[in-house]
Amino acid sequence: MLANPPSFVDLRQFARDQSQGIAVSTAAGEDLFLSSRRVLDWAPSPVTAGVITLKSGSGAVPSLPADEFIIVHEGSLTLTQQDSTLTLGPNQSAMLKHGAAFTWSAQGPVTLIFTRYNNSQTGDGAIVPIKENPAMGPSAGGPLADLLLTPAPVCRNHTDYRSADGEFTCGTWDSTPYARRAMFFRHMELMFLLEGSVTFVDEAGRSATFSKGDIFLIEQKASCTWDSRENVAKLYVIYRPA
Repeated sequence: MLANPPSFVDLRQFARDQSQGIAVSTAAGEDLFLSSRRVLDWAPSPVTAGVITLKSGSGAVPSLPADEFIIVHEGSLTLTQQDSTLTLGPNQSAMLKHGAAFTWSAQGPVTLIFTRYNNSQTGDGAIVPIKENPAMGPSAGGPLADLLLTPAPVCRNHTDYRSADGEFTCGTWDSTPYARRAMFFRHMELMFLLEGSVTFVDEAGRSATFSKGDIFLIEQKASCTWDSRENVAKLYVIYRPA
């Protein structure tokens, strides 16, 4: 077993503790949206996750270098593209597509939690707001039957965004209660709990319960159990290699 095997990470705690993570190295003069960042200490990977910290002010990003999901941890941020303006407050989120050009403004300090897909292809450069309370349909995926410790749950899904290669997705998912044995995560998943709570235990025996309002992720190659005693709804961002 590794000394520190992949596990779950509380991203709100990471955002508050500036001693964690690694400051991003960027080119001189690069806009603060791209340069004011701390990232989780991962080996080079198709995905990067961390926080963006902005003071009151404004800036301009001429072309975003990759698909990037952002969710507001604290503060409020306005993004403008030509004649389109989007203001995100606490817990609101958006997908910024590879190649997006935009200006931003902050009336006060803002902290964003982000996940970037480094292998994305240049798209139409749009900014996609993540829907709140979307219409849900049956979920194609659910917990593996051979891992379940309870009856199979009923799961629903809505997809807001899928990358051109299908490996990076974002949307909303909900489920009735269930418990399962440890599952190996060949993917990375960020979750923002909209309803309910869930308890995880990793392969080192570390456990944590996340509840409504928490933002966290399960690192790729982690092995974790799942135990939810009530209905759960979450916004998710997944990198799943083909």
